[in-house]
Formats: sequence, C-alpha cells, structure tokens
Amino acid sequence: MPYHNNVFINCPFDKEYNDLFLALVFVIQDSGFIPRCALESSGTEVNRLMKIADIIKECRLGIHDISRVELSSSGNLPRFNMPFECGLFWGCMLYAQGSQKNKKLLVIDSMEHRYKTSLSDISGQDISVHQDSPKLLIEKVRSWLSQYSAERLPGGEAIWDHYQEFQRDLPKICAGLNITPAELVTNAYFGDYLYAVATWLEAKAY
Repeated sequence: MPYHNNVFINCPFDKEYNDLFLALVFVIQDSGFIPRCALESSGTEVNRLMKIADIIKECRLGIHDISRVELSSSGNLPRFNMPFECGLFWGCMLYAQGSQKNKKLLVIDSMEHRYKTSLSDISGQDISVHQDSPKLLIEKVRSWLSQYSAERLPGGEAIWDHYQEFQRDLPKICAGLNITPAELVTNAYFGDYLYAVATWLEAKAY
C-alpha cells in the first residue's frame, strides 16, 4: 500500500542544499520507497500548511533534516520550517489513531550534537549526521530505511554507485524527456526528477 512506502521529506529547498536533496530523493527511490514533499504541488487552492499536513497524513515514514540553523541575512533569524514540520510529524505519530500511530521518523543534521543547542527537546534520540556529504547521507538513509523494507536493500556503497551512474546518464535521460539537465535538477521539476529516477531504476532492474 502507498501509505507504508511513502516517505515525507522535510528539508531545506534552497540551492545550497540541492545536491543533498537530489541524493536523498534517489536513495529513497532506489530503496523501493516513494518520496513525498511540499514540492509535489504548487497550486494555490490549498494553503501550504494544510498541503504539508495532508502529505504527512499519507506517509508512514518521515525524514527530517534540521541542519538549516544559520541566521538569514535579511531578518537575522534561522529558518523554523524544518523543526516545525518535524514537530507536526512527531505529534501525529504520538497522538493520532489507527495507522497514523505506526509512523517512524529519522532526524538528520549536518553536524554532530548541534541539535542539543538548536532543538534540545529531542535530546536522547538517535540523530544521524551527514556532514553535508551526499554519499554519507545516502548511507545513513539507506540504513534507516532497511528496517522498514520488505526486501533486502543494496548497501550504501552500491546505492552510491547507482547514483553516480544515474548522474552520468543524466544528459541522455533529459534528452528523452525533452528537458535540460539544468532544469531537471531544480525544485520546479521535482515531479520530472521523480519520474526520471523511477524509469532509470526500472530499466536497470537493480
């Protein structure tokens, strides 16, 4: 069922995080799960918070990157969206009824122990650290997802190799989609990126 394979992604969507985001989406799909995030719908008929709440409801698993704590240049404040959405998911996991109580989440950060200062309420939890490395992020996420997969997953090194091969094939993939590589790896083309990864993995039959 889709609910059991859906993974909610809560992370920064800025240019600085993009390499990590693309790797995160890939490892989720290569592990047999379905990435979900706020980028999948850009319509104005539903406000952003309700859209995020609906996606969370449809996902058994959630990956939450709380690494974006730098102060903004304009308001001299950090971004609060990621810890807020993490709290929404956690609250749903703790207080909802039925299948919603089966939710599981992974909290990740770029630096070890920094969350103890920025989000101390989650101290004592098993926080994974990616050090801003897409390869390390793939290894951490793969290890976590393996607990909830009905199939035996490839190792982190194997999935990293798959991702490197996918990137090498990107120009050919984009030519088939009539999309430029520069377009495909932007947030506006999230759905197309999902499709490209899914069809490439299906063709490879790893």
